Amino acid sequence: MNAEEILKQHIAKTISLTEEQFGYFFSHFTRQSFKKGQALISEGEKVEHEYFVLDGCLKSFYINDDVKMFILQFAMPTWWVSDFNALYSGNPATINVDCITNAEVLSLSNSNREKICREIPGVEYFFRWRTNRGFVALQKRLLSFMNNDAKQRYEQLMQQYPELYNIVPKHLIAAYLGVSRETLSRLNVT
Repeated sequence: MNAEEILKQHIAKTISLTEEQFGYFFSHFTRQSFKKGQALISEGEKVEHEYFVLDGCLKSFYINDDVKMFILQFAMPTWWVSDFNALYSGNPATINVDCITNAEVLSLSNSNREKICREIPGVEYFFRWRTNRGFVALQKRLLSFMNNDAKQRYEQLMQQYPELYNIVPKHLIAAYLGVSRETLSRLNVT
């Protein structure tokens, strides 16, 4: 399936656009390829784009002052990723986004997203709906951190996204769960 069809099917789950509207919407995206380990966003940079994943797996992460990595999100095909705080506020990036595998993405600039949202109300609804879903997912993840131990969080993650186990290295899963690789091993989950 080509990039246009992947995005069209993704959008169609939420809104209906005419062929003309979708063609116009799609014309604002740029297809990009990245290699495993390549950065899309680095801390301190200006962020002007969000990314729709066509193929591959990316991660957004933060490295604290003790040089400990915290994974905020894995981004699989049909997921969106960026440093949304930096994208919307204009402040420098506080998180990084890079590729766990080779990846193909569609990038959309913040200015083009805003332009399309003004011009096509359905697109504005789509982005609001997507933002709301992202907020709900983040809230569930925070509640899981407050209520579940590492093993329960791991089991929940693997139940929701079983494909991660074969794509994402275990040390990154541990960073996502907020535990060391050794702790993950002791839980007999790897």
